[in-house]
Amino acid sequence: MSRAAAARSRSPYARLFRIPGTKAFCVSGAVARLPISMMSLGIVLALNHLYDNWTIAGTMSAVYVFSLSCVTPFYARLFDRFGQRRVGRIALAVQVVAMLSFAFAALVRVPIPLLFALAVVMGLTQFSFGALVRTRWAYALRGRGDGEELLNTAYAMEAAIDEVVFILGPILAAWLATSVHPVSQLFVPTIACGVGGVVFFSLRSTQPPAIVEAVEVAAAPDGVGAGGAVGGGDADRLSLDRLRRQGTKPKSALLYGGVLPLLVVFLVFNMSFTSFDVSITASIKSMGLESFLGLQLAMFAVGSCIGAVVFGSRTFRGSHWAHMVIFLCLLTAGYVGFRLSMDNLVLLGAVEIVSGLFVSPLFTTGNLIVKDLVPEESLTEGLSWVTTAGTVGTSIGSSAAGVVLDASGPHVGMFLPALFTACAIPLALLGWALARRR
Repeated sequence: MSRAAAARSRSPYARLFRIPGTKAFCVSGAVARLPISMMSLGIVLALNHLYDNWTIAGTMSAVYVFSLSCVTPFYARLFDRFGQRRVGRIALAVQVVAMLSFAFAALVRVPIPLLFALAVVMGLTQFSFGALVRTRWAYALRGRGDGEELLNTAYAMEAAIDEVVFILGPILAAWLATSVHPVSQLFVPTIACGVGGVVFFSLRSTQPPAIVEAVEVAAAPDGVGAGGAVGGGDADRLSLDRLRRQGTKPKSALLYGGVLPLLVVFLVFNMSFTSFDVSITASIKSMGLESFLGLQLAMFAVGSCIGAVVFGSRTFRGSHWAHMVIFLCLLTAGYVGFRLSMDNLVLLGAVEIVSGLFVSPLFTTGNLIVKDLVPEESLTEGLSWVTTAGTVGTSIGSSAAGVVLDASGPHVGMFLPALFTACAIPLALLGWALARRR
């Protein structure tokens, strides 16, 4: 067997991590992502304990999430234009200071208005490590014959990491709040973000070139000067002719054809997740089985994690848009199963695992579509817009579920997840049709 054939016979995950530097940025990026699953719940737990008010706790958490969703694409645009290390070292320092300030303020029980202001400031300092990691994967796999196959694997693996973070984060936050200190769940993700972020931004060899650096390389005689920052070779540079035509200021990722339809799809189908969380919580509480709630929610995430691993180990032919439509149809059918089995928690758990198999592949496919639609100098921004659309969708979904539950109860509320994903299907078909015309 030839060396090339032997390389292809290995697991795609093994081939990913044989690329120099990938283990370091993958692990450090995963650690730095811990706040995304801990801070929102951590705020609720801390505020309810310290001030004994669920309304204030929930509202402050929502204010924090809304603030971060507003600025994530802005930071991504800075990362694309000026480079991950150059922007990241400053942004990370500001973020950690803001998070520590909020945690200490909660610890000493400052007045509620001041804490709200600090929550807004903390949200405005947040940026997406997930988008930065995925951009590094795209850069690390450039120019390889198996690059497209391995990028599918890398994005699926990152989706699995997201699921693990979202499974472990809330459990860790709840344990810290109840067993260590009511505010400790705010300090731990801050430390994780700081340590993981420092390591991540110190990894220069896997850092994608910034637009400004690429233009400097084009201007430098004989490849000297800024060339070292980019990698020196033509294969490492961005499309400099395109950059010269449009100047150093990149076109927004939103302006590329197909991006807006994709964001609408993500916004709508992400409404299904929180509407399910809220509805199943109400349903289980009505049964008097609150102790099973965490396990019930975890089943869906476990299925998604399994789906990510399986999806990443396979190569799928055809349009990514077609894959998205198929996964949306399957997830819609799964949500219908949720409604039919909601009174039997054992059966519901089994249906959750099966339905969860299609969740991570949906997110992975969306990220791959962004990779196809957006040039590499705007890739971080494009990936961040997907995250932002999902965040907005989850916020709307939880609000809609609350209204329906108050009006009609959990048996009607459990129809919402299937309704939202069903609405996303024609939107995805429209996006697919527009993509075929490009």
